[in-house]
Formats: sequence, C-alpha cells, structure tokens
Amino acid sequence: MAQEEGSSSVTSSPLQFLPWMPLSPGMGSPYPWLRELKSEDRGLCLIHLLLACANHVAAGSIENANIGLEQISHLASPDGDTMQRIAAYFTAGLADRILKGWPGLHRALNPKQASLISEEILAQRLFFELFPFLKLSYVITNQAIIEAMEGEKMVHIIDLNSSEPAQWINLLQTLSARPEGPPHLRITGIHEQKEVLEQMAIRLTEEAEKLDIPFQFNPIVSKLENLDLENLRVKTGEALAISSVLQLHTLLAMDDEMHRRNSPSGSKNPNSNHFQRVQINQNRRTLGDWLERDVVNAYSSSPDSALSPLSLAASPKMGSFLNALRSLSPKLMVITEQESNHNGFTLMERVTEALNFYAALFDCLESTVSRVSLERHKVEKMLFGEEIKNIIACEGTDRKERHEKLEKWILRLELAGFGIIPLSYHGRLQANRFLQSYGYDGYKIKEENGCLVICWQDRPLFSVSAWKFRRYD
Repeated sequence: MAQEEGSSSVTSSPLQFLPWMPLSPGMGSPYPWLRELKSEDRGLCLIHLLLACANHVAAGSIENANIGLEQISHLASPDGDTMQRIAAYFTAGLADRILKGWPGLHRALNPKQASLISEEILAQRLFFELFPFLKLSYVITNQAIIEAMEGEKMVHIIDLNSSEPAQWINLLQTLSARPEGPPHLRITGIHEQKEVLEQMAIRLTEEAEKLDIPFQFNPIVSKLENLDLENLRVKTGEALAISSVLQLHTLLAMDDEMHRRNSPSGSKNPNSNHFQRVQINQNRRTLGDWLERDVVNAYSSSPDSALSPLSLAASPKMGSFLNALRSLSPKLMVITEQESNHNGFTLMERVTEALNFYAALFDCLESTVSRVSLERHKVEKMLFGEEIKNIIACEGTDRKERHEKLEKWILRLELAGFGIIPLSYHGRLQANRFLQSYGYDGYKIKEENGCLVICWQDRPLFSVSAWKFRRYD
C-alpha cells in the first residue's frame, strides 16, 4: 500500500494498546493522540476500529456500534489517503445496515429514486478509463475469440453485459485483417437499459460499415435473471461465443434463501468469538501485510461459504442458467469475474474480504491519480462506495454484489457441463504488452489453472477464464 515517507514503525505506536481498548459510552470520541497518528499507523487504527464496529453491528450491539462509528468519523475522509477513503465508505455501509433495523427511518432517509442512467454509465466509464482491468479483459477475451473462430464464416457473439463498444470495435478491426477475410458477425447485446443498447448499435454499425464487415446487432432489453434464451435467436451454422464481464455473480442473489436454508452456518455468527483474538503483530510494518495475514486468519470463511458441494448445489438459478447456456452449444464462453469472496454467509466474512479487495482498488488510484481528482472521487463514491454498501448492508435478493473466487467458478462451471479451455500464451503476451505500452506499473498478469488473473502488485483482483461445452456420450 502507498505510504507517507517518514511513517513511524507500528512497534513504537500507541496503536499497540488498541486490542484492549473498550468501546464504551465513556469513549464518545477518540483519544487526542489518534488525530496525530501518521498515515500508516492511522490506517492500522482505522482497520481495527472498522472490524470492532462491524463485529458490534453483526452482534446487534447498536450502542457500541454507534460509538465506533463516531470514533471512525474523526479519522475517516472520502478525500484523504487510501485507508481514510475506504473507512468512509465502509462506515456508510455499516450505518446503512443499522438503519435497516428501523425500516421507516431508513426509507425516510433513503427515498426511492429512479436510478439515473447517466450516472451508472459515467461510473462504469470512469472504471474503464482509470483502471486497466476491463481493457485487459477485452484484450484477453477478443484473442480467445479470434483463436476459436479461425476459419469460421458466420460468428455469433452473445454479450451478457453489452455496455462498452470499445471491446467489439477492437474485435471488428482485428477480424477485418483476417487473411481469409472477415466473417459475417452478429452480436446479441443484453442490457436492462434500452438507451445503452441503442448507443452500442450505432457505434458498432458505424465501425462495421467503415471496415466493410457484414454485421448485425441484436439488442435485448432485459435483466440477466429474466433473460429468455429464445430471444437470442441462435441459428444453425453459426459459431457461437459468449462473453460475460462481471455479470454472472449477480444471479447468485436469486438463490439466497435456499442457500441460507441449506447451510448450517447460515444462522450462526462464528466471528463473535474470533474478534477478541485479533492482535496487531508488532513486527508487521505495513497495512497490506496486516490486511493479508492477520485479518484473514482471524476471520476465516466458514466451510460452506468456500467450496463445499452443498453451497454449489444450493444455487438452482445459477445452475439452470449455465445449463441453458450450455444447451446453446457455444464454441467458446469467456468469463471475467472479481477475484474475491464477497458472498460469505456472515457479515464479518464479507467485511474482511471486502476490506482486502477494495483496499487494493483504492491503492491503485492512490498510486496513479491525484487525491483531488474529481473523476477519482466519482468512481470511488458512485461505483466502489455503492458496491461496498451492497455487500455490507444488504441481504437476500437485494445483495447483488456476490463476488466469488475463480476456484469456485471452476467447480460450478464443471458441474454445469463446461470444460475449461486454457488461455493461450499469445493472449497473455498481448495483455502484458498492453500493460507495458500504456505504462501501467504495478499491475501483473498471472496464469492459474489455465486461466489468467489480473493483479495489483501481488494481490489478485480479477480473473478471466475460457470454457467450451462438453458433449455427453
């Protein structure tokens, strides 16, 4: 994590007393020395206070949670350093979860408003521009499609989140240079906003005409969970590819109630006994080390939230959707997902995992974008802040951000009848060249089980995997 020069060691900090500091009504505000902490020590302090507060929220101890939120508010800031910004959005999520205990009050403070399409598009656009993750996903996905569709004369691509024309413009340009000439290309774009699809159609049709490529765009206005596969109009003789970028995890929300009923740990809070065991290792100097090792060990995931057959079997909506995609006999399906487990059964599991994941994303911006950047503030608030709030404050079908790790997606897809296609060396080479040519220092591409994982430093953040349907004899 980015640190201020001259930060003092944790060893000599008053922070060493924090594990034994009670959160009681007598501590309405932080000790005066909290304000004087240097960046690294303040970050460690905020992590401890956040975990303590989250533990009280999970236990239903509202009075202590309120005291914790007040303490954090003196140190957190959406305009500060990495940890101050993260703390600001995590406290907003915890406060929102508490408020939901009083539905009338929560609704009064959060009146229903029609979501502004322009804001959603802006947040996604800023994520595309400020980070290389989506660009890398598109480079890797397009290379896999080019390799799989070699020699094909009719290609049909189903885009499960059709909102960014840049990916397919790049593919059109690459197909136009094929030695055998471009294929007839049809893209079926799925999005819940009609206006987004209309813009996609205009941009892609213009590019195809300029390159003289026979092209069709088939828009489908639908949420993914309501998609009617008959509308995909897959034709005999077409070579089919499916692209899913940060979409499949949303379907897990539909399976929440069955998932919780079938899980013995769903009604328990194993974290309450763990919290008192969290100690700050005095030999650890960095915020990143403490997040990665001490916190994760203290709040380990329950077995059912990781890789148990039960947790996979209790996802009928996801299973039926994947089976339906398999029935289309795709030659290729490429999936990009967040590489983190934000679908744990307990609040403390999700808070801990989310702290790790979003600390890395905020750190990316801290290393590359000015703190006073309006674009940075917008993507942190409108995208990451809303995702954090959804992970922490929401339950049931309202909790859409159910990110899961690659190892679980591999098991789930194999159960649905898909076989993994190792991504080629050329795809990885292109991704690395992209990082080098645009000066994206600190980002790395790693190979894992034939898939590619995109990292910030050594922290995996997104995975890209390729699949084909398996024939059953």
